[in-house]
Amino acid sequence: MERKICEECGGKIIHKKVDYILLGQNLGKFPADVCTKCGEQVFDEEVSEKIDVIAKQKGLWGLQAKTRVGKIGNSFNILINSKIARFLELKKGEEVTVYPESKDKLVITI
Repeated sequence: MERKICEECGGKIIHKKVDYILLGQNLGKFPADVCTKCGEQVFDEEVSEKIDVIAKQKGLWGLQAKTRVGKIGNSFNILINSKIARFLELKKGEEVTVYPESKDKLVITI
């Protein structure tokens, strides 16, 4: 069944090719149903599988990781696993900036 109305906002759905950006990297243009009102993009299963394959080929798959907050002296620390560190091209001793974006989001910029 073809979607004509957005389930989220009631806007009109159009079918077009859109850029798929994952972790700041463009994986290509893919066909999607796009809401003209809220911008929601929905990909069919076949397209989603193609996107997954490309993400895996580019090493972008599975970069999310859980970690625990530790403590060293009076300071707290958070470990970054090696896969994420390689993706970010982090080097030991490199300076980063850390700041809270909200009560539940911490941002680290390189």
